[in-house]
Amino acid sequence: MIKIPAEEYMVRVERLKDMMRERELQACLIYGDEYRKENLRYMSNYWPLFERGAVVIPLIGEPIVIAAPEGEMFCREMTVWPDVRLLSEFNCVTVPDKIEYPMANYTSLTAIYKELSSFNPIRRFGIVGIDAIPVPLMQIIEQSTEGAEIIDAGDLLFKLRMTKSAGEIACLQEAARIADAGYKLMIEQVRPGMTELELASLAHGECTRQGAEYIPFCLLTSGARVHTIIGRPTRKVIEPGDMIMAAIAVQVEGYVATLNFPFVAGEMSEEQRAFITLLVDAENIALSNIKAGAKQSEVVRAVKQFFKDNEVTEYDLYPPLHGCGLAEAESPYPDENSTAVFEAGMTVNTDVSLFGHPHGSNRIEESLLVTENGFESMSKLVRQLSRTWKESGVVKVT
Repeated sequence: MIKIPAEEYMVRVERLKDMMRERELQACLIYGDEYRKENLRYMSNYWPLFERGAVVIPLIGEPIVIAAPEGEMFCREMTVWPDVRLLSEFNCVTVPDKIEYPMANYTSLTAIYKELSSFNPIRRFGIVGIDAIPVPLMQIIEQSTEGAEIIDAGDLLFKLRMTKSAGEIACLQEAARIADAGYKLMIEQVRPGMTELELASLAHGECTRQGAEYIPFCLLTSGARVHTIIGRPTRKVIEPGDMIMAAIAVQVEGYVATLNFPFVAGEMSEEQRAFITLLVDAENIALSNIKAGAKQSEVVRAVKQFFKDNEVTEYDLYPPLHGCGLAEAESPYPDENSTAVFEAGMTVNTDVSLFGHPHGSNRIEESLLVTENGFESMSKLVRQLSRTWKESGVVKVT
């Protein structure tokens, strides 16, 4: 079974502690919940359900995982760290009511802070996830750490997550394999008369059957609805000749791979064919600029220049590349002015798109591993679809 080993979490903690020493942080709290799970899962392998969660990394001592009572056993099942504490402030995130858990063995942030301070006085207390922490909880954190300077340490986790280990890459590759299977089924079975929801359900069911931990989204629009840029499937009936804009994201052990390739229900028009060719050619240009040491901005500039040369700049709405990993879209997210370069071990998504074009709106997206000499696509399906399109002008799966 593909899984991030416990030893890797230990390495992550030690790397974070090295960065904390550089920033003169004596402790760091990494926040997460069901909706903003990435950093918490990276450091603890805990992904809360309904509730909030956190892990406190002291410069001296072992990590402390913070959970809420209803999910305590679930937390202990997931997390790699044995020290789990409960806080009432971390209870169900979606209701204002105070929920009674008479059997809960609560502690407090104040108690945790005093305990850690007894080993190593805390002058500077880092927090990762300040942008996601609700104001009342942030006030409690500030009161509980009175005397310490609160430091936004979110950038530390972005740096740690930027390049991926062999285990992380394996999770992304498995997620891409599963996404391929679901997407392939949609291309094979799409037909006029079915609804968008029916088509999307094929991918959902197949990806779940193949072992997806979670499906963060399955965007699916058809016909005129493709111009919405992103959209959930509806009860709209797919008509003959409707272009389909579908993007599916699959999560395995927290890691998310995504794919999107245009296809049509029924017979394709010559205008649609020319539009898809623009996207295929643009993505190939993007791919030719990806390798370790190359400037990330060159991908953006090359695609934008191609669209300008083909007089479709007005339909080019956002940069054609972003990072992927524990989030479907994460750093890097370069623009034309970015100075950063690709590094071997980075994982990124091409996201080459045109929206509002007279002959359709769509994107091509696939998850990639940056290598010393170029890239490796995690999606065999997108590579196959791109190749067969260039050979014969058809969206064909084998």
